[in-house]
Amino acid sequence: MRLRLDVSYDGADFSGWAVQPDRRTVAGVMNDALHRLYGQDVHFGLTVAGRTDAGVHATGQVCHLDLPVTEFPEKLLYRLAGILPVDVRVTSLREVPETFNARFSATFRRYEYRVTDALFGAEPLRRKDTVVWPRPLDVDRLNAAARLLIGEHDYAAYCRHKENATTIREITRLDWRRDPDGILLCTVQADAFCQSMVRSLVGAMLFAGDGRKEVDWPGSLLTMRERASAVAVAPAHGLALVEVGYPDDPDEFERQSDRTRRMRVLSTPEATA
Repeated sequence: MRLRLDVSYDGADFSGWAVQPDRRTVAGVMNDALHRLYGQDVHFGLTVAGRTDAGVHATGQVCHLDLPVTEFPEKLLYRLAGILPVDVRVTSLREVPETFNARFSATFRRYEYRVTDALFGAEPLRRKDTVVWPRPLDVDRLNAAARLLIGEHDYAAYCRHKENATTIREITRLDWRRDPDGILLCTVQADAFCQSMVRSLVGAMLFAGDGRKEVDWPGSLLTMRERASAVAVAPAHGLALVEVGYPDDPDEFERQSDRTRRMRVLSTPEATA
């Protein structure tokens, strides 16, 4: 039986999602909990929508796994709550078709990034998810910079290079707002992201937002075909994965997976502009 799990976690004490030897990771503690319930020899095929980096949080992470059962495990959510550490929670689970793939069936990922430019820094209860910026930030400048980064582009300047991997992505939403409490919130949504891409984009926009760079500088880097050394990667703890989207029609899961697996190319010459 294949199950979809919705997962939240405080990334502060995790070395990211993926299992790593001698490091505490989200996938590691989830696998440990499942092995306690179903045995050490069971392979669950735990697959995640987005492999978050060390220190990054999630309120809307999604993963799937395969259980060696034929009936829906009614008490699994309750049992996982009793075994998992307090900084990771499975908030819901449901049976899904075998064609559902948490990673490849996804149509979008949405992240939020929290920043404060308050003179006193971050509120103590939000210190683990809010980055303190040492200079005043202008929301209009941040949004002007953001608008030039939306669309389908090669984001090589903002990605860590990987062999045989494309850096072409399509950002469908990127904007900033200042909430009543003074916190600046960046929302970014795309079909997928490269490693460190979101934090690199945020880092570039923050330099435009505080006036040290012109608002067109982040967008101008899209002409580069390698990582831009001038871009600072924003701290991990301000970032959270808040939603992963999937087709409404389960019959579309496999077709979406096929589309995702195809090598990306820029659809038009204008997309590189």
